[in-house]
Amino acid sequence: MPAESGNRVIARAAALLRAVAATEAGSATTSDLARAADLARPTTHRLLSALADQGIIDRDRRTGLWSLGPELYLLGASAAHRYDITSVAGDVIEHLARETGESVFLSARRGDETVCVLSREGSFPLRSHVLHEGIRFPLGVASAGLAILGHLPDRDVDDFFSRNTLEPDWGPDHAEDAIRRRIELTRRDGYATNPALLVEGSWGLGAAVFDQNGLPAWAVSVTGVQTRFTTDRRRAMGRLLLEGAQDLSVRLRERR
Repeated sequence: MPAESGNRVIARAAALLRAVAATEAGSATTSDLARAADLARPTTHRLLSALADQGIIDRDRRTGLWSLGPELYLLGASAAHRYDITSVAGDVIEHLARETGESVFLSARRGDETVCVLSREGSFPLRSHVLHEGIRFPLGVASAGLAILGHLPDRDVDDFFSRNTLEPDWGPDHAEDAIRRRIELTRRDGYATNPALLVEGSWGLGAAVFDQNGLPAWAVSVTGVQTRFTTDRRRAMGRLLLEGAQDLSVRLRERR
C-alpha cells in the first residue's frame, strides 16, 4: 500500500474513533458516523468493521450501534499514567462545582481541538447542557478552547488561524477577528468568557491549566444559564477558576 494511501486510511479511522467518542450517548449509527467524519457510508462501514475485528470498535448486535471497544480501554490504561490528569484534578473540579453551584469541566488540548475529559454537576438545578465528557470543540470555540488559545504565544495563535477557518461551521461570532478580540479580553481578564455564543442563554467561563513547559494544555471551565452569570458573579467565578487552574498547574509541575 502506498504511504499516502496508508496515511489516508489511518486518518479516516482516527476520525471515526473521535466521532464515536464525541457522541453523548457513547454509541452511534453508521450514517451518523459517516456524516461526522465526512466519509461515504460504505467506506465508513468498511473501516468500522475492520476496527471491530481488532476490538477497537464494538457493535451492538441488537441495535447495530457502534461504540468504542475493549481494546481501546486496555490501550488507554497503558497511556493513562502519562496523559490522564483526572485523578489529580478531581478534587479541584469537585471544589469548583461545590463553590459555584454550576457545571464544571476539565478539557484537554488535542492539536487544534479540546476534548472534555471530566465533568461535575453543581447544586443549581438548571443546566446548560452544552458540554459532556468526550465532546470536542476547535480551539477558540467554547470557553475552554478560548482560554487555551488565548494563552498560547502569538506565533502559535497565528499558526492556528492559518490552518483553521471557523466561521463557516460556527457562524460570524467565530470569524477570526471576533475570536482575536475575545483573545485580548481573555488575556486582560486571565480567564475566557463565552457569552452564549454556542447555545442561546448558556454562558461559560474558562481558565487555562499549564503543563511543565509553561504551555496551556488543559482548561477548567464552568457553564450555566445566563441569569446566573451577572457581571459580579462572573468576576467571582473567574477568580475561583483561576485559583483552581493555578492549583492544578502547580500540581502538574510537581508530578513526576
